[in-house]
Amino acid sequence: MLCLAAAPVLAQNADKAAASPELASQDPASTAPAAPRSRADAAATATLAALLPRLAGNDTIPLMDRSAMFAGDLSRLLANYDVSQSAADRAEIAVNDGQVQSILKRAMGLLGTPYRWGGTSPDGFDCSGLVGYVFKTALGIELPRVSREMARDDAAALIKDRNSLTAGDLVFFGRRGRVDHVGIYVGDGRFLHAPSRGKDVQIDTLASGYWSEKFVQARRVL
Repeated sequence: MLCLAAAPVLAQNADKAAASPELASQDPASTAPAAPRSRADAAATATLAALLPRLAGNDTIPLMDRSAMFAGDLSRLLANYDVSQSAADRAEIAVNDGQVQSILKRAMGLLGTPYRWGGTSPDGFDCSGLVGYVFKTALGIELPRVSREMARDDAAALIKDRNSLTAGDLVFFGRRGRVDHVGIYVGDGRFLHAPSRGKDVQIDTLASGYWSEKFVQARRVL
């Protein structure tokens, strides 16, 4: 019913476009800020523009029949568009998963590395030195040098609910909301970090105890 009700308006717009080449050639995007569009978006726009004359241009076919033809074409168009969008979403998820795996693989390979104040190499790490080294060497991502600056980095999405954490997120700890420590969340309520002097890079839990009480927030870089 929605397609049938809209058909006369669509036909009228198509007739106006045909009667005025200047109007037909005008690009709506020229009056609004440019925005990136996917191939699926461009294909949808082009196909819809081709369908409008089909609805309005053949007066020998009854309006009801033309509306039904248009509705069928539009349904097929939207189905193809949804498939394209789903494929794009799956590709994006696959890329993200690959990046997370790269981060986790690099981080796990550093388990047992000794803590060293100011350390930024496998000879020894402090907490932010470890996190920065992992992201830079695994993905080429430069992070701020110290934990409190990482916690304020608006380039990464802020996460306050620990139940929303996913592997690869940065987790921050401190007292009275003041961040003084950072680690990398690895999943299942656990995170990898360089704890303090006299200890090595290790995995601890957020579920309870000392680190659970000190948790402040998280940031999602990927």
